[in-house]
Amino acid sequence: MSLSSEEILTIVNNAIEEKKGYNITSLDIKEISLIADYFVICHGNSEPQVKAIAEEVKKSVEKGNGNIKRMEGYDTARWVLIDIGDVIVHVFHREDREYYNIERLWSDAKVVESV
Repeated sequence: MSLSSEEILTIVNNAIEEKKGYNITSLDIKEISLIADYFVICHGNSEPQVKAIAEEVKKSVEKGNGNIKRMEGYDTARWVLIDIGDVIVHVFHREDREYYNIERLWSDAKVVESV
């Protein structure tokens, strides 16, 4: 049985909270993009924290029988992108999150208040 995008979203948000990720923002992009149902954006204040958040997301999704399709940027830990199919997770270093400000780029998306 595969997980729904909402179940993945819950797993991802819990994993980020577990590693004390900052300013978790979940965006519902179903109506504005075909690439995924949700974007989850968060940041860590150091490269080790960014790696820890990404590792926890990966571990938690796999433990829940989800499938990580691809993970990019882990080695540099400045912007780690985790593709879980219908959920795309962006784990930024704080400075890079401020610089790229992808929430602004996806400002038409609905913010998911709680999962």
